[in-house]
Amino acid sequence: MAKLDGTNGLIQQYDYQVLTTAFSYTFAAGTQTLIINPAGTLATGTVTMPAAPADGMVITVESTQIITALTLSGNTGQSIVGVPATLFQNQPLSWVYRLSNTTWYPFSVARSAVLQVVQGILTGTLSTSSVTFVTTGLTASITPSSSSSKVLVFASCASTFNSSAGNQGSLAIYRNSTNLHSVFGAQFYGSASSVEIPVSMSILDSPSTTSSTAYTVYIKADSGSVNFSANSGNNYITLMEIAA
Repeated sequence: MAKLDGTNGLIQQYDYQVLTTAFSYTFAAGTQTLIINPAGTLATGTVTMPAAPADGMVITVESTQIITALTLSGNTGQSIVGVPATLFQNQPLSWVYRLSNTTWYPFSVARSAVLQVVQGILTGTLSTSSVTFVTTGLTASITPSSSSSKVLVFASCASTFNSSAGNQGSLAIYRNSTNLHSVFGAQFYGSASSVEIPVSMSILDSPSTTSSTAYTVYIKADSGSVNFSANSGNNYITLMEIAA
């Protein structure tokens, strides 16, 4: 559906489309704005610029849902600068046309954005003497909307402590079964029994997937046995999907 309207002497035409994945859309003559309102995330789609744009014409593409793999193409003889790989939801992109060299130039660009936030909270206690990492049960799962997205992980363990003087332990963040400890870990020890040592960890991960992905805090004993206490409910892990 297209609509022609005028405000303060300006004529603007837009097209509203409810599209499905693998769509192919070409701007008609005079249409400047495409609004895409799909039911959910679209895996692929192709948008082609108008055939005979005027010098200085601005084209805008907007979607209410993410289009994971967007193909943006110039019409015959046209080129485009700054072609995006993904169209993020509610982040319109625009290009202005220069007739002398038949080229579209970016007028606005995609902004990095937090696409979703997930949090897990744990109460309870765990005691281990395992010298290999075991799960604490502090976990949360996220399903990235794009394989190019990054996941920012924050973990706060407010009541981690050892059970005897001199005992030592380590914490790590796992992605599914992958140990990210080499990127960031935490070690704690005490000079007296039952010393509480709050630990916070963070990591910016690139899971490269659109499948459900679990991030979990793991613990191990480096000497003796160590406890992981979460009775206060202040132990949490927060996952943020970041558009990249």
